Amino acid sequence: MGISLRRKISFIFFVFIVICSLLWLANDYRNNLLAKKIQIIDSQSTFLNTILEARRYEKNFFLYFELNDLKQAFHYLTLSEKILNKSIKILYNEPALAERLNRSYKKLIQYKSSIEKLLTSQKEFNFSKIDAQNENYPKFQDNIRNLGKQITDDIEKIVKQERFQANTMIKKGRIYLFIMAIVILTMSIVIAFFLFFSVNRPLKSIEHAIKKIVEGDYTNIDIKIKSKEFVSLVTSLNNMINELNKRSEQLIQSKKLASLGTLTSGVAHELNNPLNNISSSIQIVLEELADDNIDFKRELLTEAEKQVDRAKDTIKALLEFSRETTYKPVMVNFKALIDKTVRLIKGEVPTNVKLDINLSDDIQLFVDPQRIQQVLINLILNGVHAMEEKGGMLGIRLCTDTRKTEICFKVHDTGKGIPATHLSKIFDPFFTTKDVGKGSGLGLSVTHGIIEQHGGRIEVDSKVNEGTTFSVFLPTTQSDE
Repeated sequence: MGISLRRKISFIFFVFIVICSLLWLANDYRNNLLAKKIQIIDSQSTFLNTILEARRYEKNFFLYFELNDLKQAFHYLTLSEKILNKSIKILYNEPALAERLNRSYKKLIQYKSSIEKLLTSQKEFNFSKIDAQNENYPKFQDNIRNLGKQITDDIEKIVKQERFQANTMIKKGRIYLFIMAIVILTMSIVIAFFLFFSVNRPLKSIEHAIKKIVEGDYTNIDIKIKSKEFVSLVTSLNNMINELNKRSEQLIQSKKLASLGTLTSGVAHELNNPLNNISSSIQIVLEELADDNIDFKRELLTEAEKQVDRAKDTIKALLEFSRETTYKPVMVNFKALIDKTVRLIKGEVPTNVKLDINLSDDIQLFVDPQRIQQVLINLILNGVHAMEEKGGMLGIRLCTDTRKTEICFKVHDTGKGIPATHLSKIFDPFFTTKDVGKGSGLGLSVTHGIIEQHGGRIEVDSKVNEGTTFSVFLPTTQSDE
């Protein structure tokens, strides 16, 4: 027996969840890297803007020698130092970038120290005198400006490089997201196909099989399923079907026995007549035993023999009908089967009911003769009982508008008919329109089951006070049963 469906589904969803989790983790890792890049860009952009502010005040100082400009330059350099320190601390896992920032940090310290020296010298000298007295001052000024330029150039390169890397990550991220979507969509389609072929389709097959059971088709379900759950379900359904078949056989046999009870008086009459004829013939022969008229005696004995054969035929038909057998279809002559059935129930047909049988002699059917005989008995007796009070005509004839693969015959009576409200229920078990104690309500239910067992169908048309017509459709070839 194969792997259980629960394990298959659990495994597939486990793999799906694991792959989705890995994809999510990979995407989250890239997002964290991108967020860190953006954080670096923001901090370095802030640092660059602060340095540029310091350099602006530094340039203003060398142009106008305003002390406030120098103080502002020193203030912004102090802020820049704090920003750069913070940036270096968050770059513990990027040593190359951290090293470049460390170099910029050393230049920043030199730059800040130079500005600080200018602030200290303000306490002792007038700035206009510095330029005149100190011949190294222009060189000192150029050094400060070069340090500022180097720092800004380095930071601009870093920001440019980080932005390029961030843009590259964003572009690749879009590609990765597209790939993730394709992977998830593909897995979803695979899971959908798996659920369709492993769950939905078997369920639909079982649903179809159950509908056939409801319609009276008790054929075993033959569905090729490997999942333990469905195998167990199909096995249970097949066990139920086998049990229903057994019950159906018992029901048919019970109905046969019930029919035998109904036919008893008619069969007794059919047997009583030939027995009386035999008895009369033997008595006459015994009385004429001493007479030499051999031809007359032979005629009497021949008639007695015919009556014996007639009684034997009646008993044989009765025994064949009552015998319990399994469903076994064979090719039979339909007209001969109806004639045999009519002989069996002839005693149950009152004198005010006329039989009109119009069938050809060459109709062949692949049916179980005993079961179809049960159908004929049920339909004929139903028609006879519907005409007991006023009498009428009961006809059996072929339909004219049928397909080549089936034969249809109609059993029509001119009795009291069936109300329209009852037509949808007449094939239900134990439903009867007869008075309490006069009908079991199983006849038409058994008939319906037998017809469907043969792969056929039965239809009814009735009008109150006009009569009822049962149309039975049977395949002319072997059915799938």
